[in-house]
Amino acid sequence: MSEEIVKTPLDHVNDTLTQLKEMRHYAKNNVELLTAKWMQFDGELSALKRAGRIEELMQRQGELHDALETAIADFEELAASLRPEEPAG
Repeated sequence: MSEEIVKTPLDHVNDTLTQLKEMRHYAKNNVELLTAKWMQFDGELSALKRAGRIEELMQRQGELHDALETAIADFEELAASLRPEEPAG
C-alpha cells in the first residue's frame, strides 16, 4: 500500500517557486540566443524588412523575464511568511 504524501501550502509555494525559477532560466537563455541571432543577421533581416518582428519577440521575451522576476519575488515573500517560526532557544 502506498502512502499519499500530503503537501502543505508552503510545499506548494516552493514547488511553484522552483517552476518559476526554471522558466526564468529558460526565458533568459532565449533572450540571449535571440539577441545573438538578431545581431548576427540584423543587416539581412533589415534588408528583408523582418528585423521588426525579431525586435518585437525580443521585447516580449524580455517582458516575460521581468514578469517572472516579479512573480518569483512575490512567491519568495509568501514562502517566508509560511515558514514556521523557530522556537526561542
